[in-house]
Amino acid sequence: MRIWGKLMKDNRLVQDMVAEITDYNLSRTKKVYQALDEMCYAFDLAKPIWLKQNQQDFIKHSRTRFTQDSFVEEIDFDYLDFQVIEEDY
Repeated sequence: MRIWGKLMKDNRLVQDMVAEITDYNLSRTKKVYQALDEMCYAFDLAKPIWLKQNQQDFIKHSRTRFTQDSFVEEIDFDYLDFQVIEEDY
């Protein structure tokens, strides 16, 4: 599974990375959480909170945006765009 994370500010890409999770023994949900953990570590961010809207967007579109509402700390970007770009089958 590959997931692309992008930090966006003023409609511009500030920083991005692709997390590749290759442990096939993990469930899809655990792979998603592991990818988010790797991104937050790489971007030096606290982990965002999955709000109901984030969960619904991710289930429906395999993509969500974490805005300031999802973070406990103040962020210096507009949102973290989190998107599945390749699934394991």
